[in-house]
Amino acid sequence: MDCDVGAKKEIIMNKEVFKDLDQLSRALAEWITSLIEETLTRKERFSFVLSGGNTPKKLNALLSSTPYKERIDWKKIHIFWGDERAVSFEDDRNNARMAFDTLLNKVDIPRNQIHIMDTSLSPEQVALQYAKLLQEYFGTTALPVQTFDLVLLGMGDDGHTLSLFPGQPIIQEEKLWTGSLFLKAQDMYRITLTKNIVNHSNHIVFLVSGKEKAHALHEVLEGERNPDKYPSQVIVPTQGELHFFMDEAATAEL
Repeated sequence: MDCDVGAKKEIIMNKEVFKDLDQLSRALAEWITSLIEETLTRKERFSFVLSGGNTPKKLNALLSSTPYKERIDWKKIHIFWGDERAVSFEDDRNNARMAFDTLLNKVDIPRNQIHIMDTSLSPEQVALQYAKLLQEYFGTTALPVQTFDLVLLGMGDDGHTLSLFPGQPIIQEEKLWTGSLFLKAQDMYRITLTKNIVNHSNHIVFLVSGKEKAHALHEVLEGERNPDKYPSQVIVPTQGELHFFMDEAATAEL
């Protein structure tokens, strides 16, 4: 089990701003690599939840390149996803497909340590199967005090994160670890982790880039609490660290 029932930590929130996505990605690649190195001096494995979308592509390219590729002990890394689009793995919109193309095919990680959301199933079945997979990984059907070592999150220009979109009931889900939903605006089903399993992680990092994110980022960090409108506000660690890695464009309204 990777959970420590007796652990209590003061919540740490850190905000870092970089000139552009290139500088941000380089700094985050170093930060992640150092975290993995340090964690693996104390633990036998490291659980890493990846984010989809375009923003992490430069980060993934760095992690799969020298020197980071060599510094990370990939045989001890377990890869998960925060959310997925209900499209086939062959579809360019598939988050797992993007991660394989930009990172996982380029490093020496055992295939059985890459835990994709199997979109060949129905959305509801995907969510149920992923919850079962997570319960087996953590060795419990009760929510552990500590879940993932690192969760990488993005933020949409509407303030969503994972597949927690404004106005969706799943934002406030308390019991289930995973869920599925239909987004009418995208005419698409999506599968997602829910807030609690993410909030019990040791380290949560928001990667936010671009001027189109500026208003949402301002509302999430400095606006009134309204997670039904700005779902990223539900990400509040119970005992871990919360980090925002942002570029200057995204912070224009802070």
